[in-house]
Amino acid sequence: MCRWIAYLGQPTYINEFLYDGPRSLCAQAQQSHKAKLGVHGDGGGLGWYGNQECPGLYRNPGPAWGDPNLRDLTSQIESRLFFAHVRASTGAPNTFVNCHPFRKSNWLFMHNGQIGDFPLVQRQLEQSLDDQNYADIEGTTDSELLFALLVSNGLYEQPEKAIRQTLGEVAAICEEKGASSSFRATFAVANGDEIWATRWSTDAYAPSLYQRVQESNVLLASEPLDNETSDWQEIAPNSLVKLKRADNGTSIDIQPLFEAGVQHVRAV
Repeated sequence: MCRWIAYLGQPTYINEFLYDGPRSLCAQAQQSHKAKLGVHGDGGGLGWYGNQECPGLYRNPGPAWGDPNLRDLTSQIESRLFFAHVRASTGAPNTFVNCHPFRKSNWLFMHNGQIGDFPLVQRQLEQSLDDQNYADIEGTTDSELLFALLVSNGLYEQPEKAIRQTLGEVAAICEEKGASSSFRATFAVANGDEIWATRWSTDAYAPSLYQRVQESNVLLASEPLDNETSDWQEIAPNSLVKLKRADNGTSIDIQPLFEAGVQHVRAV
């Protein structure tokens, strides 16, 4: 599993979120408090929006806490919307192209979770892609394939519909193929002005997600970045979170991904 953070608000320097304090993202990469795996050293990455429509992207397959280039970049980059991710591989090789975030056009995507028994369902999932999104895949992760499926299903035009459709389709194929492991999807996508994030799983163990609101600044994180517990609110499983830039700050909308009975959850 992985750790990630997503920020939307007033422009801010990124380094404080990655390095400052005993529970910063790079500290979590070395010792997580909420993840099944304690160490997340299989790569790290950063995606950020500046003055260009297309976001910047930096990825490195080495441990994020030991990457001097990442530390130097984040001390200089000021952004109103950024993603940062540290990776613990669930099987795909530790290579540059398998590191998050992933970028398509002006969109970013990052994921904490896995498509259970991925080799069992990978071919059928790939066959449901349109030709362009299949050709655009560079790596071998289930996460990048999930992003491609979202785009194929209309992410650019109707993000919420595409998210629900994609999760339902992947879950259905996993069930059809007899996958014994769960499909877990705590992920975030962004287009430069808005962020959509999910906390969801086909079992009762959706990977964790928290939010912190400070004035007009909203931070989503796999786990809190500090010990100020009253500042952090846990996002419930089966949730779709939408953050949007507004005239008076940042609007937050949280709603169920699926109504009761529409997408069942199986306990293990």
